[in-house]
Amino acid sequence: MAARTKTAKDRPSYRCTECGWQTAKWLGRCSECQAWGTVEEYGAPSVRTTAPGRVTTSALPIGQVDGRQATARSTGVPELDRVLGGGLVPGAVVLVAGEPGVGKSTLLLDVAAKAASDDHRTLYITGEESASQVRMRADRIKAIDDHLYLAAETDLSAVLGHLDAVKPSLLILDSVQTVASPEIDGAPGGMSQVREVAGALIRVSKERGMSTLLVGHVTKDGAIAGPRLLEHLVDVVLSFEGDRHARLRLVRGVKNRYGTTDEVGCFELHDEGITGLADPSGLFLTRRTEPVPGTCLTVTLEGRRPLVAEVQALTVDTQIPTPRRTTSGLETSRVQMMLAVLEQRGRISALGKRDIYTATVGGVKLSEPAADLAIALALASAASDTPLPQNLVAIGEVGLAGEVRRVTGVQRRLAEAHRLGFTHALVPSDPGKIPPGMKVLEVANMGDALRVLPGSRRREASRDEEERR
Repeated sequence: MAARTKTAKDRPSYRCTECGWQTAKWLGRCSECQAWGTVEEYGAPSVRTTAPGRVTTSALPIGQVDGRQATARSTGVPELDRVLGGGLVPGAVVLVAGEPGVGKSTLLLDVAAKAASDDHRTLYITGEESASQVRMRADRIKAIDDHLYLAAETDLSAVLGHLDAVKPSLLILDSVQTVASPEIDGAPGGMSQVREVAGALIRVSKERGMSTLLVGHVTKDGAIAGPRLLEHLVDVVLSFEGDRHARLRLVRGVKNRYGTTDEVGCFELHDEGITGLADPSGLFLTRRTEPVPGTCLTVTLEGRRPLVAEVQALTVDTQIPTPRRTTSGLETSRVQMMLAVLEQRGRISALGKRDIYTATVGGVKLSEPAADLAIALALASAASDTPLPQNLVAIGEVGLAGEVRRVTGVQRRLAEAHRLGFTHALVPSDPGKIPPGMKVLEVANMGDALRVLPGSRRREASRDEEERR
């Protein structure tokens, strides 16, 4: 008897556990997300056809659709409302991701208590802690409310049962990687389990008009753990960032179907919980009575919010052949570029043979090019042991040719600096409207910028005199 030929239905199929990409043969590396060792066999795909069926709601002209059902409701935390675009929309599913210990559970427990009211119940499901542990945290941050319900579950069917019993307006699940469905093969946190859990909760949220906050884990690279499909399914993706050794926490919008993604919420984490910071610039500044060499202020944009930050630099003599270059809160590559520009274009040769340390104050991270001018001036001030003038901020991108380039939002940056009491600013050419009472010096290159250092003109005159001799 002839052997039966394998059909397409019998042949196995392979799927990437990271992004869900499918292929007919095994590969060591996913061709979609370029991840190694994530392609696994999961069975043959079944070919199905779907016949037309009954529609649940009739299609309407877009002008007749009631848009009031998508009105956002405040969470009780203004900084989170800022990132969400006004609050939580009924039926919206929000994914909050961040590193362990950054404060995700603390913030969401505070949101759960403040959003609970007589007309809006809140259900907090924890899959990583016991109910008593969450209660202890709630006592510490004063997040106790009669309309806040708490349960510890890791089974999807039990979570859906709690929804039928409590009928909440807001569901918080901490976290989506710990809940599993017994009907789906695979361990909790796997691609199939995460997709099933997220799909079921999204379906229930849309049907009941219930807002849902899902906590997600991140990988060692900082990306959201689990299949990429999870980010496509949810309505909003928020990234919780911050150095665990600093007080500042930032909530940044990565995806938002109901608002913009250029807003950032600032929070301060302390022993009593987490609080929003409407004016966080004070965390990034050091108040002094006398100026100190090696310090310069700049204004960075986090989303659309301007923040005044301080850059510090320190140079010391070294006895080793290769001087140290240490940075904290700054990109090492940009600091190295500023050192090269100062040596070649600014004629400061003392930096190449000294240990150099650069850092920011308050745990803020400066990665945008607008901080280049402040980094360069801080390094020049530290090298000459000469402090910059008080109440001075520096804004601008520095090129390899020594030119100072324009950056976005100069007027907003100057307005924020003026509001905090700074009276002088170094900016690129053509800054636009200047706040009244503020003195702005336009600089075209590093040579013009270095003239703000006291005694720089005298040093230039003596250098020219020596060259003539």
